[in-house]
Amino acid sequence: MPAENQLSTHIDQNVPTAARMYDHYLGGKDNYAADRAACEELDKVVPSTRRLALNNRRFLQRAVRTLTQEYGIRQFLDHGSGLPTQDNVHQVAQRVDPDTRVVYVDNDPMVLVHGRALLQQDDRTAVVHADMRDTEGIFRHPETERLIDFSEPVAVLFNSVFHCIPDGDADGPRAVVDRVRARLVPGSVLLMCQLVSDDAEVRDFVTDFMDRATQGHWGRVREEKDVAEWFEGLEILEPGLVEVSTWRPDTEVAPRQLTTEWVEFGGVGVIR
Repeated sequence: MPAENQLSTHIDQNVPTAARMYDHYLGGKDNYAADRAACEELDKVVPSTRRLALNNRRFLQRAVRTLTQEYGIRQFLDHGSGLPTQDNVHQVAQRVDPDTRVVYVDNDPMVLVHGRALLQQDDRTAVVHADMRDTEGIFRHPETERLIDFSEPVAVLFNSVFHCIPDGDADGPRAVVDRVRARLVPGSVLLMCQLVSDDAEVRDFVTDFMDRATQGHWGRVREEKDVAEWFEGLEILEPGLVEVSTWRPDTEVAPRQLTTEWVEFGGVGVIR
């Protein structure tokens, strides 16, 4: 992993992070004035962002429940997991099977502090402080090795995180996906989605704004075709690659993403 991607343990309250902004949109309390101010500025151009964040969280919960109930997955590796909120991956999965094991990965030091405090009573769940691009470090981390058996199927989650990293031959989303897939056995699952837009002006504005606001801790808003490339060679579960509020909704009246200036797009693929 390049030197510029090395982790910091310092929490800077004056520089917004994607994790804390997401926490604010979800109604959490683990964020600062700078994060809330950045959200206010973002809402001026993409006012559907709060609904988008809530719908994305519901998608994650539905997908985890589906993978546990219908596909027998009992191991989850959640990249860029963000700050703890209600109904996290381990809570959803362990309601189906209490023995399900979950490893959360995030490079935000605040996530590490809060996550470890909440999970210290659960020996089937751990938080790893790592950059999601550091596949080798994540897979060989002592907590990962303690909880995850890679000779068995694993669900690897990249939920609304790839827009946080730029393109690149070695560290872009496609390279990360390829490295992870090479370490997984058949029957393993990849959940992947990110922010996309058909509007070039929206893509450029949000990309530039978030890059400046987070002081370079951002990638870009992409297009649907970019996301589709990550799923090449996978068996994509129904209903395919979609705007995530339409992925196996609980009811016909479930919340939908009604505005389209940008959406969360992706799905779930199985390695065969």
